[in-house]
Amino acid sequence: MEPVFVLLHSLALGPASWRPVAGELRAAGYQARVPSLIHAVAGGGEPPFWPAVVSAVREDLGAVPADRRVVLVAHSNAGRLLPVIRAGLDHPVSGSVFVDAALPARAGQTPATLPGNLESLRRKTVNGRLPRWTDWWDETDIAPLFPDPATRQAVVSEQPELPLAYYEQAIPVPDGWNDHRSSYLLFSAEGYGAEADEARERGWRVAHLPGEHLHQLIDPPGTARHLIDLAT
Repeated sequence: MEPVFVLLHSLALGPASWRPVAGELRAAGYQARVPSLIHAVAGGGEPPFWPAVVSAVREDLGAVPADRRVVLVAHSNAGRLLPVIRAGLDHPVSGSVFVDAALPARAGQTPATLPGNLESLRRKTVNGRLPRWTDWWDETDIAPLFPDPATRQAVVSEQPELPLAYYEQAIPVPDGWNDHRSSYLLFSAEGYGAEADEARERGWRVAHLPGEHLHQLIDPPGTARHLIDLAT
């Protein structure tokens, strides 16, 4: 039986960033789930936030038989959370795919953002919360990320105003989390080329689908094909 794809969105975005790819996977005969992680990080809870993220994924998979294999697919900063998510699941995990994603530390703890980014984030913070991610950048940077106004509105409208404390947390890297095949799908060589190189150093398979950071919205069919190829 084919695995279930579990598409993990960036914590600064929401499920809409993966829904077109989920549709393509389903059209190809696979089950695909897109758990919402928004409330786990922006619902008013206290840090650390990663346990609530794990709980949200577990809850979403409650309808999937416990013996059904899953493939975890993490975009952007969700890559830092993939090890704790994997360790917190009862379902067997047959593969993980990091998509234009930050990588977890090899052991110990992973900071939720690079230490050098924290000061910039603090300058953006108002009353303990950050503006929506698309408001961090100039229009010339944001516009090319979306294929059309409707898709942009769907993604922008559900973005959370994350607490700064989310980025100040450290996320553990459980021993044995990588007991399955991991791979990397690179979109933006300029933005995530170093992470793709690191994935190769770890012995992971790496594929390149050239595009911007939200290329899964621009080319859902191509993204789905790469995910299937990398994970099955």
